[in-house]
Amino acid sequence: MRRIHLFLTIIISVLTMNAQKNIPVIDVHSHIVTEDYIEYLGSHDALMEDGYPLPSWDEKSHIAFMDKAGIARSVLTLSSPQPWFGDVKESSRIIRSVNEKMADVKRRNPDRFWWCAALPQPDVEASIEEAIYALDSLDADGIKLATSVEGKYLGDPTFDLLMQVLDERKAVVILHPVKPSPINESVFTGGPIFIYEYPAETTRAVLNMVAHNVMTRYPNIKVVVPHAGSFMPYAVPRLKGGYPLLLQQKLTNQIDIDGNLSKLYYDLAGGPSLQAIKMLLTITTPDHLLYGSDYPFVPTPVLETIIGRIKNELSADAEIGKDVENIFSTNALKLFSKQPKEHQQESMCEKLPMQEDGIVRLSKIKVHPEYLDEYMKFAVEVGTISLQTEPGVLTMYAVADKENPCHITILETYANQESYKKHIASEHFQKYKQGTLHMVDSLSLDDVLPLNPNNTIINHIQK
Repeated sequence: MRRIHLFLTIIISVLTMNAQKNIPVIDVHSHIVTEDYIEYLGSHDALMEDGYPLPSWDEKSHIAFMDKAGIARSVLTLSSPQPWFGDVKESSRIIRSVNEKMADVKRRNPDRFWWCAALPQPDVEASIEEAIYALDSLDADGIKLATSVEGKYLGDPTFDLLMQVLDERKAVVILHPVKPSPINESVFTGGPIFIYEYPAETTRAVLNMVAHNVMTRYPNIKVVVPHAGSFMPYAVPRLKGGYPLLLQQKLTNQIDIDGNLSKLYYDLAGGPSLQAIKMLLTITTPDHLLYGSDYPFVPTPVLETIIGRIKNELSADAEIGKDVENIFSTNALKLFSKQPKEHQQESMCEKLPMQEDGIVRLSKIKVHPEYLDEYMKFAVEVGTISLQTEPGVLTMYAVADKENPCHITILETYANQESYKKHIASEHFQKYKQGTLHMVDSLSLDDVLPLNPNNTIINHIQK
């Protein structure tokens, strides 16, 4: 009987492992490396910033890897180095080119790719503009945030406005480490920075977010921590142990440690061992684990071996085996399921009341026919950003003449003169103004008298 029982156990185990091999995998940690990005980094002598050469990437090879490895869908993001060298316009340009490239890849392969937009950190206003454009116009599936840029880490209060925008859009946010700045090059000389500094950098950023209660203050954001949680399984018990002492000495504010941690997801990029995954499960639950490959930074034969090994190890484990399909597929499907836009909040900031020196204006614009579609993209972008980020911009409602859609009228209302001055001085308005000069045939601005000034209508530009 014992032999029969052992035989049946072996048979069931083998059948389970074979079934697990056929699970359609969703890879939440893969990267795109575009020619524009490579050229831009090269112009700043930054190709070896991480101490390791950037790999080549192309759509066909990525799909071939996915097919061979049994990956049904991959999430594309921009890796490190962060394309920021102090010039916000330059950084925004290359970030936009990478985001539009990822959007194109998804359009051609809607069943194989999702993507999370990069942002021109650390510039908050430019990052908000790009996030809104990527999520609302390019149909991005989420946002990728660098852990820090120029020493400014996620969790810093200066990022709160950006976090508010992402919270209202219920955004998935994938974190990725970068080379910390400043850094003492002689502190760790055992290899490229991804060996030690990447997990240390990630841990610093996440702990800073926890310390500032980012996840509990913006509960609709779903944050993915890379590389099996980095050093978080070691850092969390230390934080919990030291927090009461810090609070007693008034060296910290109130922190909801467990509340913040409960909002975090973790990808398994980097090929962690079963022991490392079990360590990760001391600070999270199986429904918050996700598969990640780190393609194309790891050779494809190595990745194929890793994915098979992890599947087999987890499948054979009595504690985790039942969650293998969730970890490799179902959890990611739930994470990236989008909320209907009509359920999202319309505005990220409370609007100011209309004051005595408020402005109600009709902007009448005649656009050259050949530029109509391009002009409307500019108009939608500036209107959306203005309403989302400027409390004094109350209304931007655009309509077009049915007989001649090149004749556009925009109802604009501003809480006061100061709000209007701030609006026309903003970077997003100046971008709209300068970018559409050659598209506009004529423009007239007619201030009008509101018949019911106490009934302010707040609307988004119609898309």
